[in-house]
Amino acid sequence: MTTATERRVLSVPQRRNLTGWGFLIPAALLIFVMSFWPMFQALIISLRTGRGTSMRFADPLWLNYQRLVDDDVFHLTIQNTLIYLVIQVPIMLMLALVLANLLNSRKLRLKGMWRTAIFLPCAVSLVSYSMVFRTMFANDGLVNDALMGLGLIDAPVHWLSQPGTARFVLILGLLWRWTGYNMVFYLAGLQSVDYSTLEAARVDGAGPIRTFWYVTMPQLKPMILLTVIMSTNGTLQLFDESWNLTQGGPANASMTMSHYLYWLSFQNAPNFGYAAAISYVILIMVAILAAVQMKVGDKRD
Repeated sequence: MTTATERRVLSVPQRRNLTGWGFLIPAALLIFVMSFWPMFQALIISLRTGRGTSMRFADPLWLNYQRLVDDDVFHLTIQNTLIYLVIQVPIMLMLALVLANLLNSRKLRLKGMWRTAIFLPCAVSLVSYSMVFRTMFANDGLVNDALMGLGLIDAPVHWLSQPGTARFVLILGLLWRWTGYNMVFYLAGLQSVDYSTLEAARVDGAGPIRTFWYVTMPQLKPMILLTVIMSTNGTLQLFDESWNLTQGGPANASMTMSHYLYWLSFQNAPNFGYAAAISYVILIMVAILAAVQMKVGDKRD
């Protein structure tokens, strides 16, 4: 006869489930406390006005969001951020893809050195590389000296004092710093590409470009989708380069949405309610673009 003690003994699958939940629950609680609870608090703050301990719910509740419609500076930061997104992200990912394909060649010598050299910029301190770029593109910096020495310009270009050139310097800094980072993802993806398919394409008479486009690219599609989503999200939340390279200038011409959020929260007279509303607009933009990219890019059979 089965005793009560024997009936209470858990089966192996039940013990495994309890072990899994034991590891999962602490991590889930940490994610909730550190991520979702602050997001909920930010939503509440975005519906309030005032400063410090005197904050109160706005009348109407959507007042901060209504204010965004008439905020010319916010409109400019959206424009700047979208310029960086449309120009920098495609160029960066194409460069990373081409470099990864070249550095994956079996005939290339010193692969480790080249891969390390291209990846190193993303490991450089942000402040350090920003200071180098600011020095290079100063009025009496290396870039102006080189261009004048080659006879391409007659007078120094004020790179950081004009809207167009300031954005150009910021985009150049982003390309220099993050291309190698995305290249590593593509190199990892190329390790799973079946080499026999590349050999078969060459035997059939396909050149390097056609082989890359019709054989390599389709097999890298999941990795390309991942880097597109990550790069898009990172650009929409871009802050570091705008703050360190150009200080958002001149006249907010290179300021990003996250930079404006920081300025409202900690530099200008603190307005946490309005800044929280901007943070939720950024969140919505990130979520919409990520959903669109997943819908377009994830075509599974």
